[in-house]
Amino acid sequence: MFGYISPDTPYLFKKDETLYKAVYCGLCKSIGKGCGQCARTALTYDMAFVSALVHNIRGEDVKIEKKRCIIHPIRRRPVAAPDGLTITLGCANTALAYFKLCDDKRDGEKRAFLRHFYRRGFKKAKKLHPRVVEIIEEQTNLQAALEERGCAVIDEACEPTAVMMRELSRYALEGYASPSTDELFYALGKWVYIIDAIDDFEKDVKKGRYNVILNTFGQNDRKTMLAEHGEELKFVLNNLFADMREALCGIKFNFNRDLTDNIILRGIPLKSRQVFSGSEGKGVHDEQKKS
Repeated sequence: MFGYISPDTPYLFKKDETLYKAVYCGLCKSIGKGCGQCARTALTYDMAFVSALVHNIRGEDVKIEKKRCIIHPIRRRPVAAPDGLTITLGCANTALAYFKLCDDKRDGEKRAFLRHFYRRGFKKAKKLHPRVVEIIEEQTNLQAALEERGCAVIDEACEPTAVMMRELSRYALEGYASPSTDELFYALGKWVYIIDAIDDFEKDVKKGRYNVILNTFGQNDRKTMLAEHGEELKFVLNNLFADMREALCGIKFNFNRDLTDNIILRGIPLKSRQVFSGSEGKGVHDEQKKS
């Protein structure tokens, strides 16, 4: 995942903020339990959202306990107890982080050496949930092939990420998967890939890395690119958002859905506006982590 799926915090009910933080901390504990302590550092808010959503659809309530952790050693905090589902999602998070760092190595990024810290966790994830690793590896390889040939079609370039999200959701949801959940996760995957390409546009141009927005429009200045093609990109993102809203209508939720509705119906449009304006991007999570 990329770190873009987060709530619109000012409009988040206190109960849902507590639940969200508990799910996040619980997933962190689950990663440690399933993949080792080093793998916990790769946790993203994206996967916390997936955990809350999938638990709700499956009708599996989380058990919240007061616990301490390394980051918060003094005061006990609400933490969702690890369960089979969070172990599965923790394995997915670890595998995603590992393959992302392998991709960074191909791009010549200095931070790629960090993959060594996740190798043991990756092996544990592969042992626990080989199908999860297989899905991610297969779509990551397809993504790399598209980038190597310089794909200049946005819809084609974001297909592997969309398919990966859909297949991972099917694996996690098992018999609770449906055409509506497929549509939701597929659209989320496309949105994440495109918003990441827009957010990283200047950095990719500077470093000479592949970026589908650059290849599609051939404009290497972000301000000019958005001035000329911003409405076209917004149209694409708005269509994906419409798909998400439509998919939500067809999904049966077993518990209160205020948290996931806030993230999808308010958080997604907010993050789109922030990335277009250049005001936030991934950095929004830094403030959330401090709270």
